[in-house]
Amino acid sequence: MAEVNLSSEQLNKLKAAMAKANVQMAQPAAAQPAAPQKAAADGAEAEASVAVETKKPPVEVNLAEGTYLRVDEDEMAAWLYLAPPEEGQTYTKRELETYLEQNGVIRGYHSSNLSAMIKKKVYDREILVARGAEVKPGTDGWFEYLFAPEEHCGPKVNEDGSVDYSSMSALQNVHKGDKVAIYHYAVQGENGYTVLGGEMKAAPVRDLPPMRGKGITRENGIYYAQSDGKIEVKDGKIDIQNVHEIMGDVDAIIGKIEFFGDVIINGNVEGGIVIRAGRNIEIHGTTGAASLFAGGDVMLSRGIQGGGKISARGNVYAEFIENTTVEAGGLVQSNVILNAKVSAKDKVVTTGKRGAIIGGYTHALKSIEVMTAGNDVELKTVLHCGYEPESFDKLLEARRKETEIKERLSKLVDSMTEALREKRMRGANASKNTEASLVEWNRLKDEYFAELDKVGKEREELETTMEEGRESYIKVDGNIYRNVVIGINAEQMTLDRNTCYMKYSADKGVIESTVIVHS
Repeated sequence: MAEVNLSSEQLNKLKAAMAKANVQMAQPAAAQPAAPQKAAADGAEAEASVAVETKKPPVEVNLAEGTYLRVDEDEMAAWLYLAPPEEGQTYTKRELETYLEQNGVIRGYHSSNLSAMIKKKVYDREILVARGAEVKPGTDGWFEYLFAPEEHCGPKVNEDGSVDYSSMSALQNVHKGDKVAIYHYAVQGENGYTVLGGEMKAAPVRDLPPMRGKGITRENGIYYAQSDGKIEVKDGKIDIQNVHEIMGDVDAIIGKIEFFGDVIINGNVEGGIVIRAGRNIEIHGTTGAASLFAGGDVMLSRGIQGGGKISARGNVYAEFIENTTVEAGGLVQSNVILNAKVSAKDKVVTTGKRGAIIGGYTHALKSIEVMTAGNDVELKTVLHCGYEPESFDKLLEARRKETEIKERLSKLVDSMTEALREKRMRGANASKNTEASLVEWNRLKDEYFAELDKVGKEREELETTMEEGRESYIKVDGNIYRNVVIGINAEQMTLDRNTCYMKYSADKGVIESTVIVHS
């Protein structure tokens, strides 16, 4: 018969397989305990150990009769039942490891439990001696959005339990340079194994392709906004737009719109709606008692009525303005202004078929130009241009405060100078009171300078306003009705009769009127 040469690894595997088969055939049913105990003495089994991979020289195994090894059906744990040795004999840890190897258990040894069984003589019960390793699954690559990709934000619940539906918003905004998404790369899993040496492969993972979209840029897996605007996710793509356009009406279901760019509404806007835009607001339908705040212009194709408010850094254009408060950083232009409170830092101009201002209070820093002022029922209508009457008093107060602060600051500097001179002369002998005073005076000095800067800016703004208002005028290129109040800067007069085609200006504290002549 030909001689067969086996490698040491092949020989070990053959021995392990034969030993496992012999144990399973030889173990008597009675030797199996009815309810195996899985806890090692004094907590020795609580600590897991890494499989012993280092090959050790085999030793002769001489374990008492009744010793057996049980492997769970899923081959993920092995349990050793160790019978007491004969009198005068002892076991070694290496004997137990060899016994495990001979019975096919070759990985995941519980080293601490094996040591405890020898040291504390743990006999006549099953002890965990090997445990396999479960597969640790990996994770596919994924995108983390730094904003909520849902379409709508829900209403706010107040502390008293009521619900503020006006707090709902359909918009989410970002600034240029904001982080909007982070890509997390795929993480590979870890393979598992059984105590008998079987391998369990972790499922493969995959990375996603780079995100596509508009208005974003990518740097090392981080996505940034390239501009201010509305952000949303469509089919897994980020889209940032500078214009938010609504094709229908805006009602209480939407409640509030806040957007960094332009807001365009092609329908109507109900009362109670709040719209804030970083740039312009355009409404092509009717507007109820809404609140509109724009960083640019406000354009209302069909006007506003019902007690709303408009605040714009730029201009306000409206077909009509009725019972509404308007504040504009530029001009206000409308066909009819009715019972409204209007203020513009540039001009108020009425154009169109009527071009009228009827009732209310209208103010412009530079000029008011209308076709008709007041009406035939003599509704009180106030037209005022130039600086407000109280501005002069505010300017005087600002100048007085500025002078007072400068005087206090001058006295404080004198006191600090004297104290510093004394400190230099006395050196280390300077009194503690002097040191404390210098600290307090230095704090006061900073406060005075901050207050002086604030008052100075206020004074400069008032002076600029008054200077711009010196050449202001009111021009009525049509009818002016009785009971219209004409105000220019601090001067004011009420018309006691109807007239027409007049221009009003102020000269040396007196309102002068001239007739408009069309050549």
